[in-house]
Amino acid sequence: MQMPEPDRDVLARRSEIVDALRAIVPGEGVIAEEREMRPYESDGLTAYRTLPMIVVLPETVDQVAAVLKYCHENGIKVVPRGSGTSLSGGALPLADGVLLGLGKFNRILDIDFDNRTVTAQPGVTNLGITTAVQHEGFYYAPDPSSQIACSIGGNVAENSGGVHCLKYGLTTNNIVGLEMVTIEGETLRLGGKHLDSEGYDLMGLLTGSEGLLAVVTEVTVRILKKPASLRALLLGFPTSEEAGACVAAIIGAGIIPGGMEMMDNPAINAAEDFVHAGYPREAGALLIVELDGPEVEVDTLIERVREIAEANGSTTLRVSDSEEERNAFWAGRKAAFPAVGRISPDYMCMDGTIPRRQLPEILTRMTRMSEKYGLRVANVFHAGDGNLHPLILFDANQPGELDRAEAFGADILKACVELGGVLTGEHGVGVEKRDLMPEMFSETDLNQQMRVKCAWDPKGLLNPGKVFPTLHRCAELGRMHIHRGQMPFPDIPRF
Repeated sequence: MQMPEPDRDVLARRSEIVDALRAIVPGEGVIAEEREMRPYESDGLTAYRTLPMIVVLPETVDQVAAVLKYCHENGIKVVPRGSGTSLSGGALPLADGVLLGLGKFNRILDIDFDNRTVTAQPGVTNLGITTAVQHEGFYYAPDPSSQIACSIGGNVAENSGGVHCLKYGLTTNNIVGLEMVTIEGETLRLGGKHLDSEGYDLMGLLTGSEGLLAVVTEVTVRILKKPASLRALLLGFPTSEEAGACVAAIIGAGIIPGGMEMMDNPAINAAEDFVHAGYPREAGALLIVELDGPEVEVDTLIERVREIAEANGSTTLRVSDSEEERNAFWAGRKAAFPAVGRISPDYMCMDGTIPRRQLPEILTRMTRMSEKYGLRVANVFHAGDGNLHPLILFDANQPGELDRAEAFGADILKACVELGGVLTGEHGVGVEKRDLMPEMFSETDLNQQMRVKCAWDPKGLLNPGKVFPTLHRCAELGRMHIHRGQMPFPDIPRF
């Protein structure tokens, strides 16, 4: 995995840069000792590690702006970092770059129940927002499995989803305002507490931009009132293909559950060993379907889902009768990733998205790939919107297993694109999927995306080496090709 070549001139000025940054962020805000920087050498994609040149931990927006302005004026690369839970290497440091950690931006600034919004700094955890408002019966809908640790700023960077994104949307559907700082050190605001913003959807552009365009320093999110009734069904099936067919049938019937998750047999047993949720160990696949709304509506939908499940071969069917039982159903799903960590020395969590109708096909293909590479795979994913999270199990201490795991993962993502899906649903591209981008986009497509990057960051200093498989200088993308002395479209007026 190749990263941009370190700038030797910048490395030679390291001591000078450290002193300048300490003047901007005094006290313990700058970390320059190797041992103290080790915790920042990777994010959740621990297969790749790089020691940053310097770590800076600002506490105020003015400090963020001053750091970015200094780096821009001195040609120094910057990698923004939240909680470091990214699974795509989005916060992987650079040997000649400043790692800008936003962990100290951890306060909720405003709770407005009248307008149903919360304004928080980017270091506030996803779950922290719900915890702050649940006493009034509100919650924040996007809920990644890492919600206890992941930061809201990181959720914006990766456009994170979660169990309830099927009905209530991803991060981009639940934020109404952003404050950000550009690489030049300019502080900008987009949106606010109002429903829609005029003009171009720059907030949509920033959401999912993976730290390549600006550094988010404040987020205003939409909160929702907890539904009157919440109940979940636990559905077991002999095979993953039958469970996948049931998912398509539920959506095809016009039912949009609050959440609909799927686990295969290895994941079922790992989760059951970990949390004892009462999952059917013999099932080839498990669906958790949560229905919410007025009680009479939920009761009706439960019966409809029951009929659909039985028609698709369901062998186990339980309906939660209490909030405690509903939470127990979800406990295993939420703990699936750490649970799988108990049955394998290492695993690689993939993230691709397919059309729902292709669920049976992709699961069949993954079974064949597992045999081809000689590696086990446990499937845990957001079945309702086709967002797959295959967990490829391997042992990095065994020669060649990491390489096989990476090749296995690449084949899964290529298959997602081939079946009409995309490379990522919520984890972002980072470095993990960077070199697969040509599988989905043409060179023209990628150059157009790079031009957006150049409009925000002409020097290419924000998080370089991520997302784009080939780095271009912005001036190269702006050049015009002259063929045999003739410009393209010569009849168009030039200015």
